[in-house]
Amino acid sequence: MKPLLRDLRWILPVSLAAGALLALPDSGGEWWIGWLAFGLIFLLGLTALSALWRAAGAARTLGWILLAALILRLALGVTFRLLLPSAGYETETQNAGYLFFDAFRRDTQAWTLARADQPLWRAFDKSYATDQYGGLLGLSALVYRYLTPDFHRPLLMIAVAALTAVIGIALAWRVTESLWDARRAAWVAWILALYPETLLQGSAQMREPFLLAFLAMLLWGLVSRRRAWPWLAGGMLGLLLFSPGVALFALFAFGGWAWLRTARRQVSWRTALIAAGVILLGLALLWLGLSVGNLAGRSPLEVFTRWLRYSGAWEAYQAERSSGWLQRIFDEMPAGLRFPFLTAYGILQPVLPAALVEPAAWLWKTIGILRALGWYALLPFLLLALLALWRQPERRAWLWLWLAVWLWIALSAFRAGGDQWDNPRYRSIFLLPQAWLAVRAWFWQRESRSPWLGRLLTVEGLFLALFLYWYLARYTGWTQGQVHFFVIAGAAAVLGLTVIVLGLIRDRRRA
Repeated sequence: MKPLLRDLRWILPVSLAAGALLALPDSGGEWWIGWLAFGLIFLLGLTALSALWRAAGAARTLGWILLAALILRLALGVTFRLLLPSAGYETETQNAGYLFFDAFRRDTQAWTLARADQPLWRAFDKSYATDQYGGLLGLSALVYRYLTPDFHRPLLMIAVAALTAVIGIALAWRVTESLWDARRAAWVAWILALYPETLLQGSAQMREPFLLAFLAMLLWGLVSRRRAWPWLAGGMLGLLLFSPGVALFALFAFGGWAWLRTARRQVSWRTALIAAGVILLGLALLWLGLSVGNLAGRSPLEVFTRWLRYSGAWEAYQAERSSGWLQRIFDEMPAGLRFPFLTAYGILQPVLPAALVEPAAWLWKTIGILRALGWYALLPFLLLALLALWRQPERRAWLWLWLAVWLWIALSAFRAGGDQWDNPRYRSIFLLPQAWLAVRAWFWQRESRSPWLGRLLTVEGLFLALFLYWYLARYTGWTQGQVHFFVIAGAAAVLGLTVIVLGLIRDRRRA
């Protein structure tokens, strides 16, 4: 209790000062109401962060990571709010200062619900269709109704999302440190703090910061040896309210990982009963969330199968309609290869050569390049992790997690097709296990001096160079230098396979 009272001596003035600054951009309404609303949000969030930081040993490195992560998210949120109306495109979303269309629709409907003479549980029925499951819509309406009833202040929910994301980073540090040590925990925390995709999600009114925090809570409950059930229950409840599909996949991925890490690999009847109840509840909530439009009133099995088929087909149609070269490729490709191709294309999104070459407003071009750089920096280590885990302790558990991570990446690509926004966003939900795998691969590389990191980087470099040439020829109008997409893809595949085969031959000769 004494450390908390000591921390309040700096938390209170910092909360009031931050609240005063963030209340300025949304100048409508009574300024003092906005100041107090922001101040209360910061008081609660910083108190939780301080408690987590002290519980983790008050490590100085963790403190700097949390500070940097919070400042970056808040600064980006304010920057996008102020710049998008002038530096973005002429759309209703960007003119209103929102980075994401989903955030714009959900946040405006939350304000509508907050002002309406209706109970907040209406966020969970079909009255408001922008949030399938209602969790974030209900939370946003709650914050707006009781903290800022005089004026719509979108930055308030950005502050909530940013603080929640940083709380998730603090929990991720604790989980990682309990598994390994503080050095690896610092690497994982820095990835979560600076990865461009999570920076964007944490500076907007999106579900992903909350989902990442709930996943970290769930994992802390799985690895913690004391008072685990509150963390498990809180993490799973949050996932179910915000995204039952993510909750079910997390139960599958992390439940299998935790079971394989146990010595006897036994499950008590109580644990099995609770897991079965969570699965049934998750399926019921997912069914209710998806039962809209032409899926309303159908059986759960029919809803799930039709939704998956419709969503994949719709994303394929959207990708084809929005891209002329995709239309040409689809016309020349057998129908059975379109979805595998679109899934592979989705895994590579956002494509770095396209981000470098495609014409765009300077703000969106900068965002696109940074997002692509983040993914292409992480991708080789996710592949290398398979070698890093092969002869490590608890190999089966970590190989299970590696397979689950790649299954989620593939599902995200299939679900969102070639979309360069939705599927990287879905993919980033499970950034914490991705960061674990990447950090394990990096430390294994440093210890073993394996040549495979260099080979994977060579393959990636060849891919980027070839497709950079293809995009340059396409967008500069250099007709003599244009090559068919399949020629470039084939050349990238042949050169990449050559690097891998030569590496295997060299390793075999050394052995």
